[in-house]
Amino acid sequence: MVEMQVAGIALDAASRSPIVLLRDPSGRRQVPIWIDQAQAQNILAGINRERPPRPLSHDLMAQILTLAGLRLERVVVHAIEDNTFRAVLKLINEAGESTELDARPSDAIALALRTESSIWMLEEVVADASIPVDAEADAEDQEDFRRFLDRTSPAELIRHLHKAAPEGSPPDGKEEGEEPVDDSHADDPELGPGAPDHGDSPS
Repeated sequence: MVEMQVAGIALDAASRSPIVLLRDPSGRRQVPIWIDQAQAQNILAGINRERPPRPLSHDLMAQILTLAGLRLERVVVHAIEDNTFRAVLKLINEAGESTELDARPSDAIALALRTESSIWMLEEVVADASIPVDAEADAEDQEDFRRFLDRTSPAELIRHLHKAAPEGSPPDGKEEGEEPVDDSHADDPELGPGAPDHGDSPS
């Protein structure tokens, strides 16, 4: 397995959908996962260590885990099935016993950031879904997304989400609540050449 780091949030050049970027330790490969604006904001809040006046859903999840005597040891993105990333949470209780829970990658990443837990991905998933790193393009994409959020009011964001495809799916539509892989931008200069050919941003 490969331990991945959250490199940031970017915008798909064509659809304007947010993408969370996971980067490998070498800094040469990154895996893009298409998400929606709400998921992107949750992940950004975790990246920036923001403390909202009232807990967001993933802050609440982290508090519940603590109260239940559970610790999130790691997140594992272990497969791409039907153009959708699959992830699990590996939880450890006070007795040292472990259990795994199925989770959407976006939720798993947001929770891992809040609990300072590691994010892992199977090497075959990285190999299938990764694209070459273009640091300059990444910085431009992340700044583009921040500008998008700055000029979008809450009401406009809600309207945008209502028009969007089911949560986590790209414009062509995938199963509800899942992040599919988008292969339509393999040659997008902002994302870099060699983008996976599996439709969701992985494979």
